[in-house]
Amino acid sequence: MFTTRPTLQGTFGMVSATHWLAAQSAMAVLEDGGNAYDAAVAGAFVLHVVEPHLNGPAGEVPVLLAPAGGEVRVLCGQGVAPAGASVAHYRSLGLDLVPGTGPLAAAVPGAFDAWMLLLRDYGTKSLADVLKYAIGYAEHGHAPVERVGETVATVRELFTTEWTSSAEVYLPGGHPPRSGELLRNPVLAATWKRLLAHTEGAGDRESRIEAAREVWRTGFIAEALVRQAARPTLDTSGEHHTGTLTAADLAAWSATYEPPVTYDWNGWTVCKAGPWSQGPVLLQQLALLPPELPPYGSADYVHLLVEGCKLAMADREAWYGDAADVPLDDLLSDRYNAARRALIGPEASFELRPGSPGGRTPRLSAHARVAAVAAADAGAFDALGIGEPTVAKSPASPMPGEPEVAADGGTRGDTCHLDVVDRWGNMVAATPSGGWLQSNPVVPELGFPLGTRLQMTWLEEGLPNSLTPGRRPRTTLTPSLALRDGEPVLAFGTPGGDQQDQWQLHFLLAVALRDPVRGGLDLQGAIDAPNWHNDSFPGSFFPRGMRPGALTVESRMPAKVVTELRRRGHDVLIGDRWSEGRLCAVARDPRTGVLSAAANPRGMQGYAVGR
Repeated sequence: MFTTRPTLQGTFGMVSATHWLAAQSAMAVLEDGGNAYDAAVAGAFVLHVVEPHLNGPAGEVPVLLAPAGGEVRVLCGQGVAPAGASVAHYRSLGLDLVPGTGPLAAAVPGAFDAWMLLLRDYGTKSLADVLKYAIGYAEHGHAPVERVGETVATVRELFTTEWTSSAEVYLPGGHPPRSGELLRNPVLAATWKRLLAHTEGAGDRESRIEAAREVWRTGFIAEALVRQAARPTLDTSGEHHTGTLTAADLAAWSATYEPPVTYDWNGWTVCKAGPWSQGPVLLQQLALLPPELPPYGSADYVHLLVEGCKLAMADREAWYGDAADVPLDDLLSDRYNAARRALIGPEASFELRPGSPGGRTPRLSAHARVAAVAAADAGAFDALGIGEPTVAKSPASPMPGEPEVAADGGTRGDTCHLDVVDRWGNMVAATPSGGWLQSNPVVPELGFPLGTRLQMTWLEEGLPNSLTPGRRPRTTLTPSLALRDGEPVLAFGTPGGDQQDQWQLHFLLAVALRDPVRGGLDLQGAIDAPNWHNDSFPGSFFPRGMRPGALTVESRMPAKVVTELRRRGHDVLIGDRWSEGRLCAVARDPRTGVLSAAANPRGMQGYAVGR
């Protein structure tokens, strides 16, 4: 079939990332003798510079890693709610939702410490070796992609009137960044140089990395982050608020390792982060599939996947989170999913239908229940929005686009992704996000903002995803690793908030169900295939809206499939030809050692490199 690019193949190393400069920087580390983990860290810090509207050092990242000959592990770079971030405190401020921007939405920053832990435990390079690429682009400049300038244009008034420290970085010369001109962030470059200077006398490689972690937790970086959290800041509530992040919160938290959650399907073992993320949604969707699937790409096929997704996402709303035990064994059991599968009928469902794993009674937040009823009554696009979309605006699609700003200072952002496999067989998938330029004002002393992941929690006690001090907000970030016969074969992921595990399922099935190319997996064909998503569940991002029955498809989907989906009751919205998903993927064939990679053409900035 036609693809936009070839699936790359080689034996030395492969990288796929949502920006070509991150992919090429990671590849440069491989060429310099580094391994996949060194390369991933270098690429990640470049992403902070070249996709600042999509991620930053004070954001968060889940990482799945498969060391050659070792066990798959999850590295959790999702920080917790600060000690002062309680439901009672936010309610006392007159809030019924955590704001989508500002310091009240900031969890303990997690991304930086996770990257340091990965470099210390699995890398071989020094901190200076992996930071030099990001420092170079921040200090000397890079030509920004158009979306950076478009994003800054949407928040220009906010920056000039309220978030003036952000204007100093992102309104050079008084105008948004322009393609073809260099965008610099000298304050960020100075931050990393100062960090390196603080670690010079700490001893060996590992000791210097540990010293950097301490600077982040208790040194000049921590001090600046705490000062920023204490500054009254305009957020999506329309009011100025201070945050809850303290020095004690920063000093107490560390990224951690944990085993993945896995599910076996059709000879594949798929590995995901636990239910503090939405990762098990992908596994539940696999568990809901019948033994025999309809023809790939048919209306029956799309309908089956959409309806299964609605059931899995309803379970996410009722059961996933870090504030209560999650009955994951029951949620992934054959018996439970056989019963859930029976709920999928020939017509589109417009209900939010969580299940009762192990006989437990599901509980949805009051906001989710109200949003479901209101959106169902509206019978069309919910004006509340759905949060963190990746599709671009077009006259044909009501999707709100990436990112936007409202009159009250409300913004949306998105995410990045990065996959690496090296010649030794080490493999890594990571989805950095948060701390984007439209989430919080730039910390003047550091050159980057705080994140906003707490907006995913509920201000209602007793739910798995209630705002709870010391607990992680349930994140949408969800990288993937897949094994065959116990051997890591495939690392993949995508930006896209609530859509991530929809697009990843479609990609994985396209890889698994279609014929291979050139003796390997057809990664590029699976990425390029027409994609879609549905919004029949509460969005994870402020203002937490939903669109029951809505199904957005790319205009490349065959007309007869669209017609049949509409006949079945789906409210089909036609998006642009290339608007759904930003997938990245790398693979390794354990039998031959051949490596492969592919990247998403949508948005024209994701690239795979390798040899």
